[in-house]
Amino acid sequence: MAELDLVNRDPNNINDHVKVAFEDVLAEPDGAQSIDCIWRCSYNCFQCSKGCCYNVMSILCAIPLAFVWGWSFAVIAFYHVWTVAPFLKCFMINCGCCQKFYGTCIQCYLGPICETYGLFFSNIVVKNA
Repeated sequence: MAELDLVNRDPNNINDHVKVAFEDVLAEPDGAQSIDCIWRCSYNCFQCSKGCCYNVMSILCAIPLAFVWGWSFAVIAFYHVWTVAPFLKCFMINCGCCQKFYGTCIQCYLGPICETYGLFFSNIVVKNA
C-alpha cells in the first residue's frame, strides 16, 4: 500500500476545475478600485471564510461520505467482477458461435447465388451507337 501524500492531495488532478483563489473570483479593474486596506480585508475575509467553511464541512461530512463512496465503489467492483465480466464472456462465446453459423450459411447459400449472378451479369455487353 502506498503512503498517503499529505502535501499533494490531488496527484491525478481530478479536481483542477475546483481550484478557486481570490483572484479567480474577485477583481477590480483600473478606475474602479477600493482602498488598499479594504482590498486586503476582503482578501483575508474570503480566505478565512472559505477555509473555515471547508474545514467545518470536512469535519462533519468527510468520514461518512468516504464510507459511502468506499461502499459504493466496492459494490460496483463486485458487480463487475461477479456479474458483468462473466456475462460479457458468455455473450462473446455465443457471438463467436453465431458468427461461425452465419458465416457458413452465407458461404454455402448466398455465396454461390451471388457468384452465379455475377457471372450472368458480367457477360452483358453494352454498346453505344
